[in-house]
Amino acid sequence: MSQAEFGPDLVEVFGPSQQDGGPELVQLLTPEGERVHHAEFDMDFSAEELRGFYRDMVLTRRIDTEATALQRHGELGIWAQLLGQEAAQIGAGRALRPQDYVFPTYREHGVAWCRGVDPLDLLGLFRGVDHGRWNPADNNFGQYTIVIGAQVLHATGYAMGMQRDGVVGTGDPERDAAVIAHFGDGASSQGDVNEGFIFAASYNAPVVFFCQNNQWAISEPIERQTRIPLYQRALGFGFPGVRVDGNDVLATYAVTKAALQRAREGQGPTLIEAYTYRMGAHTTTDDPTRYRLSADVEHWKLKDPIARVEAYLKRNGLVDDGFLDTVKVEADELGVRLREGCKALPDPDPHAIFDFVYDEIPAELAEQRDAFAAYHAGFEEAH
Repeated sequence: MSQAEFGPDLVEVFGPSQQDGGPELVQLLTPEGERVHHAEFDMDFSAEELRGFYRDMVLTRRIDTEATALQRHGELGIWAQLLGQEAAQIGAGRALRPQDYVFPTYREHGVAWCRGVDPLDLLGLFRGVDHGRWNPADNNFGQYTIVIGAQVLHATGYAMGMQRDGVVGTGDPERDAAVIAHFGDGASSQGDVNEGFIFAASYNAPVVFFCQNNQWAISEPIERQTRIPLYQRALGFGFPGVRVDGNDVLATYAVTKAALQRAREGQGPTLIEAYTYRMGAHTTTDDPTRYRLSADVEHWKLKDPIARVEAYLKRNGLVDDGFLDTVKVEADELGVRLREGCKALPDPDPHAIFDFVYDEIPAELAEQRDAFAAYHAGFEEAH
C-alpha cells in the first residue's frame, strides 16, 4: 500500500518532528543571549533571579563534571551525566514551591540541587555505599528511580493522594500543591508512562509530566520513538502539552511555573517537552561516538544554556567580573568538597542487608543473619 493510499504524509500534517524544536517552541532567550517575548508565557525577571539561574547552572555543571571525573578515577561505579540539560533542570526546579513534590529519574542532579539535596548524597548512591541517603520527606524530592518510567506511576498516584488530602484547588497558595514527574524521551515509550497519563487524565490529577527530550534513548534517536513531537501526545490523553526550549532556563521556568500553578488550582495534568540535547554520554559506561555524529554535538554546543545567560547578563550590564569570579570560586570549592567527600564516604555495614527487607524479620532470615555475623566475625579475627 502506498503512502497516498494509506493517508496523508505525517510531515505534511504536523511538520517535521525535529527541526530545532519547530515553530511551536517556547523561547524567551535565544542561543545568542537575546531576550525575546512570547504571547502566552512571557514574564519579567529581576537581575537577582537571572544571576541566581546562572549560579545554579554553573554549580550543577560542576557537580556533573566532578562526578564524571570521579567515576573515571574509579571512585564511582557509574554516573548519569546531565551535561547540556542544566537549563531544563534548573528552570523546572526553581519553579517549584516548598510543598510541591518531585519524582526524579536518575539524572535530575540539577533539580536535586534546587531542592537542597547535598550532592554528596547523590554520589553515595553511584559509589554503591548506600541507596540514596537523603530523606524524601525533608526536601519533597523522591529517591532516584532506576526502573525506566516507573516514577510516572508513583507521581500520578501521589498526586491523586494530594487531591484526597484536600491540598489542591483550595485557593491558598501556602497549601495548594502539585507533583512533577521527570523522565526522558526514551521513557515516553514505556507502558508505565502512558498508564500514568491515562490515570492522571481520568482523575484530573495535579501532576506535571516533565519530559527532557535530549534526542537519544541511550543509542536510539528520537526519530525511532515517535513520528510526531512528543508534546502532541498529550492531546490523545485529553490534557495540554507544550514544547519549550530546554536550553533556555527562562522559558523552562516560565512554562513549568504555569503548568504547576494550573495543577495546584485543580485544572489537571500538563505534559512539558523540554527540547534539549544530551551533550555527554547516557552514562559513563556509554560511548556516544559509536552512534551519533560529532557535527550534531558541535551544533548543540552553540546552544549552550549557560553561555546564553552569561551573554545576556554581560550585554545588559547585570554582572561584573567580580560576580563571575565569585561563582567560579564557589564552583572550585564545591569541586574540592565533592572530591574529598566522595572518597571519605563510609562503606556500608555488611550486616545492613538484613535490616531493611522486613519489618519483623522471619526466623529463617534471622538464622542466616546470625550465621553471616559469626562468619564475618571469624573472618575479621583471622585477618
